Amino acid sequence: MSDTSTLIDDIRKASRQLVRSLGFMGGDFAGQTLPPSAVHALIEIGAHPKMTASALGERLNLEKSSVSRMLRKLVLAGDVLEETARHDGRIKTLSLSPAGARRAAAIHAFARAQVASALQCLPPEGQTTVLDGLRLYAGALSGRAGGEPPGRIEIVEGYRPGLIARVTQMHALYYARTAGFGRAFETVVAEGLADFCKRLDRPQNRIWTASRDGAVLGSIAIDGEDLGPGRAHLRWFIVDDGLRGAGAGRQLLSAALAFADAQGFAQTDLWTFSGLKAARHLYETHDFVCIEERPGSQWGAEVLEQRFVRPRPGSATVRPAP
Repeated sequence: MSDTSTLIDDIRKASRQLVRSLGFMGGDFAGQTLPPSAVHALIEIGAHPKMTASALGERLNLEKSSVSRMLRKLVLAGDVLEETARHDGRIKTLSLSPAGARRAAAIHAFARAQVASALQCLPPEGQTTVLDGLRLYAGALSGRAGGEPPGRIEIVEGYRPGLIARVTQMHALYYARTAGFGRAFETVVAEGLADFCKRLDRPQNRIWTASRDGAVLGSIAIDGEDLGPGRAHLRWFIVDDGLRGAGAGRQLLSAALAFADAQGFAQTDLWTFSGLKAARHLYETHDFVCIEERPGSQWGAEVLEQRFVRPRPGSATVRPAP
């Protein structure tokens, strides 16, 4: 048997083991009595509010009739709400009901615990290898299956309907998982972003979103007012898990910094906290320097807050924190 054949058989064997371990072969899936397709539907609808049944079918690779039957059951069960689109009465958009949101939260909690338990068996470098391998393999399978390739990433400037809710949701979900932040953090994000959007008609303020196939999967903003004259505040920078590694973060950051430089700000500031290694690397490759660190608990959990500063190109440099 050739090396290629052996590799194929080994991958198939590992894939079958993965399917069994995740519960696809029977019993409760993700801690629910729902079938796997319905579990994935709740996750996608929660992540992309106001999506259509057609868009859901494309994301799940299911036929229209299968999606219709599944949605009918979820609507009757009280987990999913349907709403007629304002621009076209023939189209219905989907969202989670309060009960559906609670069920989706339970699914996420179960899945995170399942993954966390497995990762504890691996060294840190092995954990990263798992993530990179799964992303690479999933992408290769999508191409092999003959499905439509993912749409290109679009960076769009300005407000769009649903932006405040979607950007807040991305922050809340990501930082709940990575830092244990909860209601206090989500409230601060939502209130700050809502206030900022009221000021978007002023020339020193801008916001951009990254989207693929119409779904908002990333954001960044420059607030040119809240830090005083000559200082730009880089805020609400996040990329959804579904877009990580695709270059969207770099595109968003480049757009924001190009705007800040064009507006003549002497420097651009951002606040983050220790432990976000990938984000820090991205900031430093764009000439940000960490100049301040201090403990803080304003987000609902104790973290080491960090302030990064990037001077306008050609101006004086800044000194890093000791």
